[in-house]
Amino acid sequence: MFYRLRFYLLSMSFALACFSTSAYAEDVLTPEVGVILQRAQTAFGTRHYAQAMHDVKEANAIRHMSDYDKYVIAQMQAAVATQVGDVPAALSAYEELINSPRTSKDMRHKLLMSEADMAYRGKDYQRAIEAIQRYMREFGPTPQMQLLLVQSYYLKKDYMNVIQTVKEIVDADNREWHKPQESELQMMAASATALHDSAQETRAYLLLTTYYPRKEYWALLLHGLITNRNLPLPLQLDVYRIRLAVGDMLRPADFMNMTEIALQLQMPQLALDMMTQGYQLKVLGVGAEAARQARLKAMAEKAVAEAKAGRIGAEIQAKAQKTGDALFLVGYNDVTFGETQKGLALMQQALKKGVRHPDIARLHLGLAYMQAGQRKQAIAAFETIPETSAAYDIARLWIIKLSHT
Repeated sequence: MFYRLRFYLLSMSFALACFSTSAYAEDVLTPEVGVILQRAQTAFGTRHYAQAMHDVKEANAIRHMSDYDKYVIAQMQAAVATQVGDVPAALSAYEELINSPRTSKDMRHKLLMSEADMAYRGKDYQRAIEAIQRYMREFGPTPQMQLLLVQSYYLKKDYMNVIQTVKEIVDADNREWHKPQESELQMMAASATALHDSAQETRAYLLLTTYYPRKEYWALLLHGLITNRNLPLPLQLDVYRIRLAVGDMLRPADFMNMTEIALQLQMPQLALDMMTQGYQLKVLGVGAEAARQARLKAMAEKAVAEAKAGRIGAEIQAKAQKTGDALFLVGYNDVTFGETQKGLALMQQALKKGVRHPDIARLHLGLAYMQAGQRKQAIAAFETIPETSAAYDIARLWIIKLSHT
């Protein structure tokens, strides 16, 4: 007597229907195997899973089985092991079924998803990663499988691969105009934190702020920039400027520090404007430091007067120089003085001559366009700054700020 069995493999969120008929003429169970599996099916149907697993093991112990016997035993083992949470037994059965030529493409698709899910839930993250990667090679990526892959790397504490995988996902999402999943970006940020990689941490929070502009992400993003001690002086000033623009809480010492940096960089009007904002916000001009703050403001006012008086001479000298650094500064100061079109033209000339730090210059060009009320040109200038540049993160912040305005 021969038996043909029909049952279902229940795997987490998937119900995998097994074959009730076969494409192979010889695909019939041998009597001994059929009797045992019929008994196992009955136990499975009545939720006596321990008995069903016992029967599966008994069937597996039979000698001289056909390939079809082994295949159907693997089906039953996958179903029972999944129900009882026997991860190694379930994964072993999944692997046998996945690799069998008897398994259709559609069934292999479902089995790979189930194998990845079972391995993940069983905390066998490496096995989950391998199953997901095979799934994506054969069937392409899906948001669910991508998220499971990132989670598996993260729980395995393979933080480098978390960061790399999320970058690839974001790139692919951008090409398709899709929004990256927030949890993936969160894991990227947490992985960068675990690796003490401030640059990658900042980039992760940039992405989070871009797609999910929550107040807490702005705060975390700014924190990464504030604590980055490797930024050159001009970019330190620019960090203060974006903090001021997004409403971050600044202390009197911050206003004093940014003013001093601006004066040191020979940007007197910018220094004075920031001092003025500090007074308008009532952060400056009160308390024990009020007199010192007043002296610094007076110093900025004097520097502005001197710079305006010497504008023509400074421009002539700057144009005579081989590089454009001095000319760029003259143009930028002109913008801050209100001579926006003239200043922007000089800045463009300076960039064509060549400057020592072109990425920082393009960042400041964007800020000059922004001050001139030319939002699109500002964003375009920020977008020219490459990801490898130290100015990139600040430029991205301004793009986010301008995009949400």
